[in-house]
Amino acid sequence: MSERLAFGAAVEELSLALERRTSLCRPFLAVLPVTGAAISTLGPPFGSETVSASDATAARLDELQFDLGEGPCWDALTSRQPVLAADLRAEHPRWPLFTEALGDTDVGSLFAFPLALGSLNIGAVDLYSREAGALTAAQIGDATALSSICARQVLRRTLADQPPPVDTDDANNDGFSRREVHQATGMVLAQLGVSAADALLVINGYAFARGRSVREVAADIVARRIDFADEWSDPPESL
Repeated sequence: MSERLAFGAAVEELSLALERRTSLCRPFLAVLPVTGAAISTLGPPFGSETVSASDATAARLDELQFDLGEGPCWDALTSRQPVLAADLRAEHPRWPLFTEALGDTDVGSLFAFPLALGSLNIGAVDLYSREAGALTAAQIGDATALSSICARQVLRRTLADQPPPVDTDDANNDGFSRREVHQATGMVLAQLGVSAADALLVINGYAFARGRSVREVAADIVARRIDFADEWSDPPESL
């Protein structure tokens, strides 16, 4: 299989991971020259947790960064840019506690890619290799594209496990509530140029992050008190 065909297959697998209940890590490993991968949520509103890990070393790298509050995954989320440590042992000044805690762990390079959707910070993807070495520009582009898809999958899984608060008025205004959410979804779709499914995901994620009901957020969108074109184009560093 050619590299581009392999990448296309990885995109399809990752896009359907929730429905198929398949690994979020496997598509990254299929197309990138790395040994292992871990996908995590970081900080509020989702908490710091490993969502998926390909092996024990990948999970351990996440755990160390959670415990110490430093490392490539935190920098990737804060900067919303890939953080590339081609020779992790040489990056000691950047993450002194993390590098020291690695001890004799068999890790030569570590690459972190942010998981974000609009103004919502979700987490990061960590990719490690046993040997030191850099990713090419094309490989960084592929990892970034896969991370964008992965962000939606992680958010969908999280919302399924922890749904946003329900507005008690919904019970009395169920038909109106649904119409308003549909209208808001259409407005977000037009603002962002995304699919209807992604527009609804953005609304749900925004509501969850702020402890609000979907109906409340939908009402603000319809009333033009929230404009996701602004939210998307100029996101804050964190929520």
